[in-house]
Amino acid sequence: MKRFCTISLFVFLSAAMALPSIEAFGAAGPKGTLRVATTTMPNAIDLPMGSERNASNVSWQMYDSLIWIDDTGKVVPALAEKWTVSKDSTAYTFKLRKNVKFHNGEPFNADAVVYSWNRGKQNKMQWKDKWSIAKSVEKMDDFTVKVTTDGPSPLLLRVMAENWAMIPPKYHTKVGENGFLNHPVGTGPFKFKEWKKGDRIIFEANPDYWEKGYPKIKTLIFRPIPESTTRVAAIQTGEIDIVTRLSSEEAKSLKGVPNVKVMDYAVDRVYYITFNNLTSGKGKPTENPLVRQAMNYAVDVDAIIAALFDGFGRPSTGYVTPANWGYDKDIKPFGYDPEKAKKLLTEAGHPKGFKMEFACPAGAYTNFEQVCEAIQGFLGEVGIETDLKLMESGKYWDLEAKKELPPLFGDSWSEATGEALPRLKGALGGTKASFSAWSDPEIDRLLDEIGKTVDDDTRAGLYVELQRYMQKNPPFIYLYEPVTFEAVSPKVRNYKPRAAENYYLKYTSVD
Repeated sequence: MKRFCTISLFVFLSAAMALPSIEAFGAAGPKGTLRVATTTMPNAIDLPMGSERNASNVSWQMYDSLIWIDDTGKVVPALAEKWTVSKDSTAYTFKLRKNVKFHNGEPFNADAVVYSWNRGKQNKMQWKDKWSIAKSVEKMDDFTVKVTTDGPSPLLLRVMAENWAMIPPKYHTKVGENGFLNHPVGTGPFKFKEWKKGDRIIFEANPDYWEKGYPKIKTLIFRPIPESTTRVAAIQTGEIDIVTRLSSEEAKSLKGVPNVKVMDYAVDRVYYITFNNLTSGKGKPTENPLVRQAMNYAVDVDAIIAALFDGFGRPSTGYVTPANWGYDKDIKPFGYDPEKAKKLLTEAGHPKGFKMEFACPAGAYTNFEQVCEAIQGFLGEVGIETDLKLMESGKYWDLEAKKELPPLFGDSWSEATGEALPRLKGALGGTKASFSAWSDPEIDRLLDEIGKTVDDDTRAGLYVELQRYMQKNPPFIYLYEPVTFEAVSPKVRNYKPRAAENYYLKYTSVD
């Protein structure tokens, strides 16, 4: 699979505040309309509350962080013009860009950074762990902030770049949390215009964007189209300009179609089946590592990749991909061995198997419903009977965040930082992480060590140690890492999706 893509990849206005008209850009300003299909309707267009990749892709078009990861994977200035790091690597001092305004006219300054951080780390936020990576955020003066950590944090800048969207304090205080979720405001290249629930989200170009000359698009529209066949039809008729997460068969069907370009790239995304030992899985057979090993051997991942993805993918060896720092190239997939699975189940005291509830999201990922049905069949062949429920994805992720899913459930996790630590903490962080369903003291110890180890080689060694432990004590049934396919209208220019299936559209234009 790993022909790795080097393209690394977002108002409610006070009545007293009037924004400049789009004509303020002048004749050379943004033009045209870009229409992007999403596979689900975002649960929120607010970074700390967005459940998954569709939500963050839509959201980031409205926001900026202090720093950004560019298309080469380098951390570069954004709302902060420069920064320095203390000798002990625990204090980062950021000099903020001046004369930046939020979409409602409110000025961006140090107060906004402190306010955004205090909000983002609240317990009610789904991604609070992305903000609580910092111990404190202090205002030094109006355009200087100091971010401190408990210890060296090698991924702090990358986590900030991918998650710390700045919001306006006065506006948020005035309208409250619900008001902000309905009419969000950022400093980003596009500003919110309208959300027609269940139909589309509409943005328009920000005429006061701090990065001069951008964005290139006048109107940006996101449309949720869960059915992939409908997305395929929409790109063919010209109703949509960008369609993501196509199956290989759908991509093949579009080859040679007029006015459609097909692209593919390897994705830094892991698909898996989670064992839940935090809530519904307590006291279940899956608390035994031999049972979890057996269930990995029971599933023919190669057959799933061949049958459902035309071979475009690789069996996962864990939760660290070949694109990630510290990947263990010597580790092997479990492989398909039903006889070994039965022996392990017998050794664990379950010679006749057992019954277990099982859930998967519907409409979120390419062919994932069929993947889960195949897994149900493979587990049944070794005596593990599962009651599979396919749920609408929005409801599913809400239950996942509340830790109310069954003992066995499927999902997927991409990572945009280039390292697996945020993904590992997110899925294995115990009760502290919103989408975690697993807790293991040894995994906790290794994640803590990785998170404070600045030396790259030492950190890589800890990743290897973790991967080998997670083979003996698997918290998941490891599935696959896919190649993804997208279809794009030829009129779209400079669209660059990244390996985490994330994209930023301020540089994209339409003819």
